[in-house]
Amino acid sequence: MAQLSATTAAGRRRNSNGVIRTYRAALRFLGSVTDYEKLTRVGYNHTTFNLSRMNRLLKGLGNPHRSFRSVHIAGTKGKGSTATMLARMLEACGRRTGLYTSPHLVDLRERISVDGKLISEAELTRAMAKIAPVVKQLRSDDPTFFEIMTAAAFLHFAEKDVDIAVVETGLGGRLDSTNVLKPDVCGITTISLDHQQQLGSSLAAIAEEKAGIFKNGVPIVSAPQEPEVMRVLRRAAQKVNTDLRITGEDIDFSYRFESSRLVGPHTRVCLTTQASRFEHLQVPLMGEHQAINCGVALGLLDALKQQGHHIEDQAAIDGLAAVKLAGRMEMLSQEPRILVDGAHNAASVNALMRAIGQNIPYDSMVLIFGCSADKDVAGMLDRLRYGADKVIFTRNGSPKAVEPAELLSRFVELTGKMAQTAPTLDEALAIAKRAVTREDLICIAGSFYLVGQAKQLLASK
Repeated sequence: MAQLSATTAAGRRRNSNGVIRTYRAALRFLGSVTDYEKLTRVGYNHTTFNLSRMNRLLKGLGNPHRSFRSVHIAGTKGKGSTATMLARMLEACGRRTGLYTSPHLVDLRERISVDGKLISEAELTRAMAKIAPVVKQLRSDDPTFFEIMTAAAFLHFAEKDVDIAVVETGLGGRLDSTNVLKPDVCGITTISLDHQQQLGSSLAAIAEEKAGIFKNGVPIVSAPQEPEVMRVLRRAAQKVNTDLRITGEDIDFSYRFESSRLVGPHTRVCLTTQASRFEHLQVPLMGEHQAINCGVALGLLDALKQQGHHIEDQAAIDGLAAVKLAGRMEMLSQEPRILVDGAHNAASVNALMRAIGQNIPYDSMVLIFGCSADKDVAGMLDRLRYGADKVIFTRNGSPKAVEPAELLSRFVELTGKMAQTAPTLDEALAIAKRAVTREDLICIAGSFYLVGQAKQLLASK
C-alpha cells in the first residue's frame, strides 16, 4: 500500500510538471479536460465544437492525419458496425488498417485499433505524453476529451504507418473533430432523430450536420434514407461537386432474411457494381439493420476498389465473415439467456425489437432499460412496448442518466403499461432472473454505458 501511495504521488508530480510517463498519469490527464460525453447540456457551436482548435492541436503534433488515407463515416445509427465490417474486410485484403470508433464499452482503448489490435497502454501513454505539452501551449482554448482522443488515434495510425484508417464521427459531422480528414470516400449510415438539442429537431436539420463531412470531389456512399434526408444529402453533394450513391438505388443492393438448419436465422446480402460482385453473403451481425449497414460497408469497399486500392473480393468476403462486435445483440449468458445491445435512440430500439423477434426464439422477454437525458427518451419508451413483456428501468451508469422513477412515470403515461424500477443494474438483473425461466430472454439496452456496465458485472460473477 505504501508503494502504491508513493507511485501515485510520483505520478501526480510528473503530471503537474506536464510530463506523462505512466498510463495512470495519461488517464488523469484525460480526466482533467472537458468531456462533453459526460455533460447533460452541451451547446453545439464553434466554441464547444471547433475545427480550428483541432487543426491547431494537430499542427502542433506534426499533422499526423495527413500521413494516411482514410474513410470517414457519419450517420445516426450503425456507424460503428459499418466501420468495423469495412475495417475487417480491408485487413483481410492485406491493408494495414486503423479503426477509430466511439464510445467504448469497458476499456478506453477500445476506441483505437490497428488490424484489430487495441492500442496498448504504453502506446496510449506515449500519445498523451506528446499531446499534453501541445495542449498546454494552446492556453485558454483547451481541446476537449474527444478532440484529444481523436488526435491520439491519428498519432497512433501515423506511428503504425497504416495504409488506411476507417474513422467514425462522434457527434454530427460538420463540427466534429474527425472532420479535419480529407478521406478517399465518405459513408452515411441511416439518419434518424438523435441529439436533437445539438443537431436540430428535424431529420432535415440533422442530415445537414451529417452532410458536413462531404468534401469536394470525394465520393459518398449512403444507406437508403427518408425522403427529406435524401433531398438534403443530394443537395449537399451537388454543392461540393461530388458523386452520391445510395445502396438499393444507385448501387444494385438487396437483402433477405432466411433460416437454415446449419446457421439458423440470418440475413444475406447481394451488391453488384461494374467493379464488384458480392452475392448472397451472410451478414455476420444479427438484424435487418445490420444488413443495411453491411450494404454501406460493401459500397465503401467498392468505392475504394474503383480508386485503385488493392481489394480481392474473396479475401474481403472472408474478412466480413469473421466480424464480431461487442455490444450489438451480444449474448453474454446462456443460463439465463442475457442479451445486450447498445440501442440508444428510437430507431435503434425499434430495430432491436425486430431483430430479436426474427432471430431469437423466446417465451417471454424481460427488458432492462436505462438511457441518458439528451436522447429521444419518449421515442425509445414508446417502442419498448413492441417486444418487452416486462420492463425494469434502471440507471445507465452515465452522469447524464435519467432517473428510473422518471422513466417509469413517462412509460406508464405513454403506453398505459406497468413496469418496475431498480436503482442499480445489479438489482435489476436480480429481479429479472427471478422472473424468467429457461425459455425466456433478458435483454439489456438503452445505451452503451449500460451495456459496458453489464459486461463488467457479468464478467465479475
